[in-house]
Amino acid sequence: MRFDVYGRFRLEVQRENDSWVVYRLSLGRRIKLDDLIVPNVLAAEEIATFLDDIFHELSGPGRSVKLLP
Repeated sequence: MRFDVYGRFRLEVQRENDSWVVYRLSLGRRIKLDDLIVPNVLAAEEIATFLDDIFHELSGPGRSVKLLP
């Protein structure tokens, strides 16, 4: 799943070996973010809310964490 975080950056979250793994996307590259740990008990539909809780300080008026197609 790919997410746009308040129009500031994009993340990809994948399930790997019963854990969620997060990558930051930039110009054709994926950089693994070892310091961002998504609890493995979260369901896929809860990830956007979790990211919003973590990064809410970066938000601005009318901005949100959006799941990308």
